[in-house]
Amino acid sequence: MPKVINIEPTPNPDALKFLVHPAILKAGSRSFKDFGAAVGDPLGSALFALGKVTSVFYMDRFVTVNKEPSAEWTDLIDPICESIEDLKLPENDTGDAAGLTPGGDADATLERINQLLDTRIRPGLAGDGGGLEVISFDGQTLQISYHGACGSCPSSTSGTLRYIEGLLQEEVSPSIRVVSW
Repeated sequence: MPKVINIEPTPNPDALKFLVHPAILKAGSRSFKDFGAAVGDPLGSALFALGKVTSVFYMDRFVTVNKEPSAEWTDLIDPICESIEDLKLPENDTGDAAGLTPGGDADATLERINQLLDTRIRPGLAGDGGGLEVISFDGQTLQISYHGACGSCPSSTSGTLRYIEGLLQEEVSPSIRVVSW
């Protein structure tokens, strides 16, 4: 069973990052924006069942929980830790792979984009308890979705989004536009 070894604040005041040991996923991530989406996932369902939880995102060694703005962390921290520590870890559990599988004419471009996201963007977002997923790429517009602490953080929809766009324009193509879904 996992153990919560630390709790870290994130740039989003309505999200906390719970560091766990051992890893709860072997690879990938899981992200749930509501209770309905978490049905079938033991950890996601347990956390939403606590009430006042608005999203759950987790990767190998952390769980990020977002709460309603009116909720108090003092009422949620202990039940969240208990839910995480009660989790029975299945063998070889993997989440969703990050990014789309390249296809069509955009193969090389999307592959380069995912490489940049994996090396220069996703580690920083994970450090703050978040992540991002590529939703679509039409050769010019990259549509992404933020998860975890980034999902409802104002800086992700402005500053971070513009940084990603600037990076991709400089490293891949000046015509790329990045939009958040």
